[in-house]
Amino acid sequence: MHKIIKLSAAALLATTTLAHAQNVRTENNISLALANQIAAASVASCSARGYAVTATVVDRAGGIRAVQRADNAGPHTLAASLQKAYTSASARNNTLAMMEAAQKNPAAANLVHIPGFLLLGGGVPVRAGNDVIGAVGIGGAPGGHLDEQCAVAALEQVKDQLK
Repeated sequence: MHKIIKLSAAALLATTTLAHAQNVRTENNISLALANQIAAASVASCSARGYAVTATVVDRAGGIRAVQRADNAGPHTLAASLQKAYTSASARNNTLAMMEAAQKNPAAANLVHIPGFLLLGGGVPVRAGNDVIGAVGIGGAPGGHLDEQCAVAALEQVKDQLK
């Protein structure tokens, strides 16, 4: 009889533990060290092209992890880089692609009404495998496509850390 009670208790404990584990989710996220590297590489990439920009890196939920602002970057570049990074992380897409889709598709044009979204080029998701672990947003180059080029160049520099 004792053996049956012990086995029943063990089975109940195992079932409870398994049920609890199914309710807990593990997600990958960007580290502070990697966010700082991406921000620095973004500013350096744009500076090498003659653009004074701000780069903001956010985590998978759009929370700020790192910001770097080049000398002579305009004050508006802080908000623009954050909004581009937030938009990219939230939508898990490049903001340039989102902007182009919104221009061609009237239904997507309403994306501009989402608080915090900015549909200009320069926001690029940071991916580790298939997971979006954050995003980088750059503001200040004379065109969103140029901001995006700097972001892509920065991510290329850290690609080995994203495997």
